[in-house]
Amino acid sequence: MEISWKDFEKVDMRIGTITEVSDFPEAKKPAYKMVIDFGEEIGQRKTSAQITKRYNKQALLNRQIVAVVNFPKKQIANIMSECLILGALGNENDIVLLNPASRVKNGLRVG
Repeated sequence: MEISWKDFEKVDMRIGTITEVSDFPEAKKPAYKMVIDFGEEIGQRKTSAQITKRYNKQALLNRQIVAVVNFPKKQIANIMSECLILGALGNENDIVLLNPASRVKNGLRVG
């Protein structure tokens, strides 16, 4: 399905740094709870991600990622997810996170 350029422009993808990572035993599938810093304009957002196959908590801490920040909030178990981290489906149905090749300022728009 094709979308228009105007539709694509509505998706607000930003660079953020993961500042907190914890286990999420309440989730239906193995996942982590995270807090991501998107800079002064957006601030910090909470989310969860099913990325426990490929990443441990230490590897995620202070890692920059790409996330969509303008989806509606979504209740996931006992947290309210405030953004969606983007990744690609890896070889064994695990997620490979999208991230900038070099460290950049938190909150930069991707597009």
